[in-house]
Order: sequence, then structure tokens, then C-alpha cells
Amino acid sequence: MPENGTELDVIVAGGGPAGLSAALALGRSGARVVVVDPLADPAKDRRTSALMVASVALLTELGVWAACVDEAAPLARMRIIDDTGRLFRAPTVDFSASEIGEEAFGWNIPNSVLVAALRRRISDYPSVRIINGTINGVDLDEDAARVALADGETLTAQLIVAADGRRSLCRAAAGIDVDEWAYDQAAIVLNLTHQKPHGFVSTEFHRPPGPFTLVPLPGNRSSLVWVEPRKMAEVLSEFDDDSLARDIERISHRVLGRVEIDGPRGLYPLSGLVPRRFAANRVALVGEAAHVVPPIGAQGLNLGLRDAASIAEVVEDARAAGDDLGGDTACNAYDAARRVDVMSRAGAIDLLNRTLIAGFLPTQMLRSAGIAALGGVGPLRRFAMREGVAPRYRLPRLMRGET
Repeated sequence: MPENGTELDVIVAGGGPAGLSAALALGRSGARVVVVDPLADPAKDRRTSALMVASVALLTELGVWAACVDEAAPLARMRIIDDTGRLFRAPTVDFSASEIGEEAFGWNIPNSVLVAALRRRISDYPSVRIINGTINGVDLDEDAARVALADGETLTAQLIVAADGRRSLCRAAAGIDVDEWAYDQAAIVLNLTHQKPHGFVSTEFHRPPGPFTLVPLPGNRSSLVWVEPRKMAEVLSEFDDDSLARDIERISHRVLGRVEIDGPRGLYPLSGLVPRRFAANRVALVGEAAHVVPPIGAQGLNLGLRDAASIAEVVEDARAAGDDLGGDTACNAYDAARRVDVMSRAGAIDLLNRTLIAGFLPTQMLRSAGIAALGGVGPLRRFAMREGVAPRYRLPRLMRGET
């Protein structure tokens, strides 16, 4: 690998799943890449992610999925239960992957398992290096992008892939403005063991405070994303395991029987963020640097993996054409590739969340009618399922198996 101060093709800031996937895809095409990862112990991340079919296709193409599948659970069915208790309630709606010819809509996997598999696979590519460190400064000009690390090392590249989270230092250095908003809600996230089998059914209860979603894991285990008003979520997060488990049984109507908390829980305030540009001034945004959405519909990491596949495609095309990887042509291509996908998904998730918590009766009626239509109108239901599994716009080549 190049030594201190010599030029790279790409610096990836951040070592989460989106950043590592981008680095692996870039290295696979021959790019010289350094990942700067500030996380000391990724194994401490107890969160899980539901990866849809297109995301699994990417990981399969990158040679990662085989190392993950044994610790992932398929999501063969999805069930939406209107538990609002309101006058106008939607019927329970079941979605089956078999209706659209798929084994599963996706697979639920611990983030730590995915990160470990990505890091192992990256080690097979000598053109990609991962260093544990913190970026203290970013300098961008017409010729190159430079990052200064806390240990004094300086890295230089044509492009920075900013996978450094919602408070992205690299995004700020590029002068990319964002629109952001907050909800008076927070999500309690934890894993459970339970008495009854889940049958590979992901169950989402729509409640006035927000969704309460049980997602299968291997064995008699599931992950839970439980949204409440922020102050209530803070109170609940301090409950002892037994008290919290009894509340979970009550809210879930004991669909999984008796439950026990499996490991620590996390508390995440809900917010939203989208940038005005997805790439500019030698910086391309991926993951939560590019979008923050509430945990509804398993969109967050799936959007991030589409970011990763898209930036790899843009860089590969720029290298083939002999173009500057961080120049205006490449940045404009990436912005165009991600804008419709991210903005439409962020808008739809925001709308769904706001209609769920709305007290306005006509809004409640429209929401209930929409869910009922999804359940009762076959073509509409199948369209919605296909859109969730593999969106209708053009997927990146890596997600279509075209490499």
C-alpha cells in the first residue's frame, strides 16, 4: 500500500456496514482505498438490520453473504397489525414473499456479524487497507482531498467517501448543507428470546406512539424496535429486564409467548436528515452522512448499501474514462444516481410516521384506507412488495449481478 502522504484513489471515512461495503466494492474494481475507522470494538454493536433482497445480492456479489447467512433469519412474511384502538382501523395485512416469487423479503442479521464478514473479505484485497483512527481535519481543493488523522498521519486521495455518520465532518468540510428535523419520539432497540417460534414472520404493530416491530433472528430469538414518545422511552429504557419483558408481552399480545431480554438495550432519538447534495467538492456521502430516517420499513441500511454500490459504479466508470474521481462529472453522476431514491424513501417514511401518530381524524381515515388497499388489492400489494425488495428505478450494476 502507499505510504504516508502518497496519493490514494479513495479515502473512506467510517467503518460501518455502508462504508466497508463501499471500500470492498471499490477495492474489488482495483481502486486504492484506505478506510479510516474510529470504532475500537465493532462487536459491541448489538443492533440488527433487515437486509432486503437487493442488498443481499450486493453482498453475495462481493463474496460476503456466505459468511453471514448462518447467523441471519429469513423474513418470509411481513404482518402489519393496526393496534391504534381508533375508530377507523385498518385490517391486519399479511405480505408473503412467495407471492412475488421470492424465498424471503430479506434477512435479519446482527450488524456485528456483517461488519466482521466485510472486514475479513476486505483483507483479501491488498489495495484496501483499514486503519483505526480519527480524522481531525479535512482539506479539499481542485487537485486532491487530504485528511489529517489524530496520530499525525496525512492521507491524500482523489475522493473521500463520507461514511462518518449523521454529524459528518467530511460533509461539513465539503460545504454540503442539510435539511434535518426531529421527532418527539425515541426507539428502544433490543434482542429477545421467546417461548413460541416466530415462523420467520416480521410483525409490526402500528400504535399511536409509533411502531412496535418484532423481526426474526435465528432460533427462538427476535429483535425489537419499539418507538414511544421520547420521555416515555427514556423511562422504559431504565426498567429492569423482567419488568420490560412483561410490558413487551402485553404490547405484543403475547404473539411470541413469554419473552426474556437478551443482552443490553439501546435508546435512539428519532430524527430525519437529507443533504442538499449527495456529492460535491471531492466528497460523496453514504450511509447516515447521506440520510437519516426513522426505523420504519427497514430502509436505513438498505439505502446505505445502495449508496455503496452506486459510488463504486461511479468510480469504476470514472477510472475507465480516465476522469478525476472527485471531479464535478463524477460528483454530479453520484448525486443523480442517489437523489430520487433517497428523497422519495425519506419522504415516504416521514409521511407514514406522521400519519401514524396524527390525531386528526381525516388523516387517520386516509392511513387506514391506504393500508386496507395494500391488503385487499392484489396488484397494489404485489407492487408494494416488489418495490420494497428491489426498487423499480435502475439498481447499481453490483445489485443486478452485472460486473
